[in-house]
Amino acid sequence: MSIGTLHCEDALRQAILHEALDWVGTPYRHQASRKHVGCDCLGLLRGVWRKVYECDVEHPGDYSADWAETSRKDRLLEAARRHCEELPVTDLRAGNLVLFRWRMHLPAKHVGILTGPDAFVHAYEGGAVVVSSLVPQWRRKIAGVFAFPLPR
Repeated sequence: MSIGTLHCEDALRQAILHEALDWVGTPYRHQASRKHVGCDCLGLLRGVWRKVYECDVEHPGDYSADWAETSRKDRLLEAARRHCEELPVTDLRAGNLVLFRWRMHLPAKHVGILTGPDAFVHAYEGGAVVVSSLVPQWRRKIAGVFAFPLPR
């Protein structure tokens, strides 16, 4: 589905969800963002954005696996706020972006795309892009929920 056909929020959510699910099985590769070749969680988000919006979102630059622990800046959360609409953390609808932090005192470090209120697509380190259940262990780590912007 191209950006020209996205006339409403529901169509946008469907396009995002469809594209995210098409990445399932893509191997995990740190800093990569190529469907069926390799990606990390941020690469999954960047790849879905590229397909749906037909352009790149801001480039994050190089980042180490421990960037969030060493920088203490909440770069992922700040970027989500720049490009998306922040929603209540209870707004767990398909096509929404969800950010996680491993510990409450650390910056958000992981991102996924909700398939509904109980599951999300994400790139799992050491594995691949998968759909995971939003079990209590994941829910406790939610740092933010965001709606992708409507095309202009």
